[in-house]
Amino acid sequence: MDRVPVRFTWLDGRHARDLDLPNYATALAAGMDVQAALDEPLTLEPGEIVLIPSGFAVAIRPGYEIQVRPRSGLAVRHGITVINAPGTIDADYRGEVRIGLVNLGREAFVIRRGDRIAQLVLARVCRAELELVGRLDETDRGSGGFGHTGL
Repeated sequence: MDRVPVRFTWLDGRHARDLDLPNYATALAAGMDVQAALDEPLTLEPGEIVLIPSGFAVAIRPGYEIQVRPRSGLAVRHGITVINAPGTIDADYRGEVRIGLVNLGREAFVIRRGDRIAQLVLARVCRAELELVGRLDETDRGSGGFGHTGL
């Protein structure tokens, strides 16, 4: 398994040093759990969207991104998910990592300091080199859209 350095720093004034850096819960986990750096519990009402602070910033090597993904247990059990899943942290971003959550469940959900609220996945990035052409090659699918092959 490849290991790629990612630099983290705690941000002043966030008092998050008592929290864990994002970490892998198991030896083969793809995502690192990230904790909520809240000063007090936050109630996320059904349909509500919030940005949760992490208390840290990252420096990612060029050619990589960090994807912010939901934690499956929160999503399946409570309807708590990342609003723009997967979110992207670009290699040139140096601000605080904040997690955009939405409550798609039917009940309010309380998020507390230190709760694991999302997972971060380091991923390689390639950039498209666009080429303008007069016509695209034909395929069997053609312009068939969503659901065109049936259930």
